[in-house]
Amino acid sequence: MSIVRDLLEEKLARFQELERQMSDPEVLADGAKMGAAAREHGGLAKVASKYREFKRLSKEIRGCQEMAEAAEDYDEREMAETEMAELRSKREVLWDDLLSMTVGGEDSHRTRCVMEIRAGTGGEEAALFARDLFEMYRRYAEIKGWKVEVMDSSVSDMGGFKEITLTLEGESVYRDLAYESGGHRVQRVPETETQGRVHTSAATVAVMPEPEDVEVDVKADDYRVDKFCASGPGGQHVNKTESAIRLTHHETGIVVQCQDEKSQHKNLAKALRVLKARVYEKKREEEQAKQAEQRKGLIGSGDRSQRIRTYNFPQNRLTDHRINFTLYKLDQVMAGAVTPVTEALIEYDRDQLRGDMVDT
Repeated sequence: MSIVRDLLEEKLARFQELERQMSDPEVLADGAKMGAAAREHGGLAKVASKYREFKRLSKEIRGCQEMAEAAEDYDEREMAETEMAELRSKREVLWDDLLSMTVGGEDSHRTRCVMEIRAGTGGEEAALFARDLFEMYRRYAEIKGWKVEVMDSSVSDMGGFKEITLTLEGESVYRDLAYESGGHRVQRVPETETQGRVHTSAATVAVMPEPEDVEVDVKADDYRVDKFCASGPGGQHVNKTESAIRLTHHETGIVVQCQDEKSQHKNLAKALRVLKARVYEKKREEEQAKQAEQRKGLIGSGDRSQRIRTYNFPQNRLTDHRINFTLYKLDQVMAGAVTPVTEALIEYDRDQLRGDMVDT
């Protein structure tokens, strides 16, 4: 079976498992478990129903094939072949729909994700570029109707971001943003430059699917909690209460902190969401490493060290190096018009996978 068919079989199996869970008295009695199962079930419903229909059409096509081969007269064979052609046409349309819904991998159905943007090489200018990337994604989210929530941030002296963590929620959010993971390079005259010279600096972006609680079991014993005073730009303390939270996951060594809320309880809840996403992402990366050879022709590896894109301000040019895509509308992209870029990346993956439809 093909990569896509394997993935669709997994999604359908998970959908059916969630259906069983939602009729389990133990799950029904637990509001949190039931809510998590219902959300995941809802996220998978569209692709699962379409794949069920795809399998039904494939079965009917095989039936027509057998009928045509066994037919003893011309009219009977022609009728079977005509019906088979119609079914194949319907199935091809359905396959394109399924590809659109599955590009981006097994988590493409996710309606929530965590994004981390970090300043790279380039000092203060890199932090300002990280801020610009955040604003670009925030405006893009507004256009798409997604909900954005800042989980944690570290502000530079000039108002840029040394790093910022946010969550995004909405339809197709992970599928559309999954390709943003990697190194982003900017070429422009910085605000700090007095002689008008173009500088190059960088930021990294990581996009992780946010799992449901039922998928990642992180207990209180699995991490250490440190409490400290929240600080502002340059490390200055902005309050005297220990409202900021730092979590350290024992098994993986993953460290997460949150200080954006004044409430310690709210910061802990936010930090836990990010920790679960990072733990889930680490496990997902380990699984993907096993399948890397199979998917080597596709993009979206999510490797932060990989330089994926250049933003050239003097030329108003954006170039995505993975698919040799160039757009001379950088000003529009930075204003939130990211859709032409994400669609080009999705279409590239779809083209690579299109031949994976098989008659089974």
